[in-house]
Amino acid sequence: MAEKQISLPSKLINGGVAGIIGVTCVFPIDLAKTRLQNQRAGQQVYKNMLDCLIKTLRSEGYFGMYRGAAVNLTLVTPEKAIKLAANDFFRHHFSKSGKGLTVIKEMLSGCAAGTCQVIITTPMEMLKIQLQDAGRLAAQRIIASVPSAKHATASPVLTRAYNVTPVPVMRKISATQIAAELFRAHGISGLYKGLGATLLRDVPFSVIYFPLFANLNKLGQRSASEKAPFHVSFLAGCVAGCTAAVAVNPCDVIKTRLQSLNRGAHEESYRGIVDCARKLWIKEGPAAFFKGASCRALVIAPLFGIAQVMYFVGVGEYILGIPQYSLKP
Repeated sequence: MAEKQISLPSKLINGGVAGIIGVTCVFPIDLAKTRLQNQRAGQQVYKNMLDCLIKTLRSEGYFGMYRGAAVNLTLVTPEKAIKLAANDFFRHHFSKSGKGLTVIKEMLSGCAAGTCQVIITTPMEMLKIQLQDAGRLAAQRIIASVPSAKHATASPVLTRAYNVTPVPVMRKISATQIAAELFRAHGISGLYKGLGATLLRDVPFSVIYFPLFANLNKLGQRSASEKAPFHVSFLAGCVAGCTAAVAVNPCDVIKTRLQSLNRGAHEESYRGIVDCARKLWIKEGPAAFFKGASCRALVIAPLFGIAQVMYFVGVGEYILGIPQYSLKP
């Protein structure tokens, strides 16, 4: 019997459509995650995710919550497409012997997929973080410029609007400008700052996520030849995504800190992964490694739930008019 081949174009379409829909739905929470992770102890602008979203909405407006979304929407298509298609390709490759996929082979497939995706993920995250964190830095400068109540005088003249110190205005900058400046200053390596930390996050994430999803999804299959129902694929994607996201959150915090080019007053810089981890532990304690964990779980769970639904429904196969290929466990 001839072996069916994976249609790479259809898998790329599935990953791209899933990424665009997912990012559009959860991007404001991702912005809150980045800002919370970049806050230092004693310099908190935001108390929690909800406080961050409310303050962002008030100070930057509705579209302020989507700062950096354009670069994410542009690059999430190849990023998610590579991740999902690579995992599918390696699962297919490891199952050619006809013995089925063991958990180890599933983990190796996830590892390979996570390694492949960083080609796109690293520059995407690099540009996105600068745009997302700009509002936090501006808010920090505004707070620093407001005189303390202890030093305020009762003179009505000093309280008039025209005597108040001008509030710093946030300079608008685009992802294209940031990319151009980085390329001029450091070449292509400038866009890949934090590559090691991105690998440290995405490879373990994929090693956890893909086998966990496959086995949870398998629970909803009536037989090996049938696909799991729509809701099972969605819930499996959500649970697997949430679990993997929280598990690798310490690596995500380190990656965010390393990739942030601009820093507020008294915010230290880092020489690398080990230096960042050491300073986080000493200055902010173990809890710092789980900053933004709830936000990240809320972002990744629906993002991968939507992704797997699109992938298993076979949007790409439908568009291209080809039969969908499904791996036997």
